[in-house]
Amino acid sequence: MIKILIVDDHLSIIEGTKMLLEQEPDFKITVENSSLKALDQIKLNHYDVLLFDLYMPHLNGLELSKQALAYNPDLIILIYTGFDIKPHFNLLVEAGVSGFLSKTSSRDELVAGIRCSLRQQVVLPLSLVRELRRPGIIAGGNNSQEKVILSALEEDILSELAKGKSTREIALTLSMSQRSLEYNLTSLYQKFGVRTRVDTIQKAKQLGLIPEEELK
Repeated sequence: MIKILIVDDHLSIIEGTKMLLEQEPDFKITVENSSLKALDQIKLNHYDVLLFDLYMPHLNGLELSKQALAYNPDLIILIYTGFDIKPHFNLLVEAGVSGFLSKTSSRDELVAGIRCSLRQQVVLPLSLVRELRRPGIIAGGNNSQEKVILSALEEDILSELAKGKSTREIALTLSMSQRSLEYNLTSLYQKFGVRTRVDTIQKAKQLGLIPEEELK
């Protein structure tokens, strides 16, 4: 029997998903609408696959994944969301997430995604695969072995940062939520080993990622 835990703060979503997945004779589904209570569930019970919503109160899907994997690094965690995961992809993969499922998926797609994860395989949206094919920027300082790899979205965010725009202005320019932008800013800070946007711009300048004329 494959034991699955679904964590989502929307009761209609988890009940609907539970109903779809329970049509599989070897699936046993447990649901939890509190991300805080989910941690207790994970520590007390064995689950083969965990489905986490991305946006939840208290602990979002990223933080819940980090804490769950800190407790047991062998857990299989799938982010189950209706939002675009591209802005958070790097952070989620680095946290140890095993894959992604869309809330718009059919029952067959959900089942296929779960079974793939159990075989250590990942199903990704084609739009994301095409985005990942872009190599992004790989740069290093003149006398340094330090390397920074940026996605296409991170390149755009860095360019807007260099123009001195606020978080709200950048989010509007790039047509994304401020929360999504903050996730990506955190990723940039981590890649550059800094804590502020000023230090990020300075580091990017040192690595030659921002032309002088773009700096404000």
